Amino acid sequence: MDDSDLAGSLLAALPVSGVSVATMGGLLRTETVSASDPVAARLDELQFDLGEGPCWDAVSERRPVFEANLRIAPRRTWPAFSRALLDHDAVEALHAFPLLLGPLALGAMELWCDRPGDLPDASARRASALAGQVSRHLLRRAVSDVADDQAEEVRVDKYSRRRIHQATGIVLAQADLSAEDAELLLQGHAFAQGVPMREVADAVLDGRLSFASGADGIVER
Repeated sequence: MDDSDLAGSLLAALPVSGVSVATMGGLLRTETVSASDPVAARLDELQFDLGEGPCWDAVSERRPVFEANLRIAPRRTWPAFSRALLDHDAVEALHAFPLLLGPLALGAMELWCDRPGDLPDASARRASALAGQVSRHLLRRAVSDVADDQAEEVRVDKYSRRRIHQATGIVLAQADLSAEDAELLLQGHAFAQGVPMREVADAVLDGRLSFASGADGIVER
């Protein structure tokens, strides 16, 4: 998956007018990673500047936000963002999908449509699946330096590597993830905290850190 045409490949798979992918929140810096067109990019920029909109809601609520008819019967209103949309009369519907991996919220994938209407169920399911793939891609990209450190660690400290494997087993049970995603989650937390992965693994094994799914997300004791 390549950032250069990430939005374009998503657009080709979904029945919408435009797509954007943005990182938002505390883990990754707030920015548009990819946009299929200027309208999609501008919708992201407005939400970054105003601090409100469907992408922010999707991230904070950890579930998709669907606005099938922004002009006549909006389900939600965002005071500043709704006013700004008046300058973009091509946008009739907006749908935002959170980019999540376990308890980590990375950002949002936004779909805009030039006609009002609900996103068909099959398309919504496909968009959710694609959002999961995008989440893994973004986190792998962000933790590439951590992964390099981890490779060095494998060469010099097999004991640390065993503890990482053990911690991965605990995390996959806590967060209901595959082994690959559980290890990626450990890497992401190490990246966010700026610490070696072995320290995160030790915290999990000692019971000081939990990735159990729930309202509180990652819990440190």
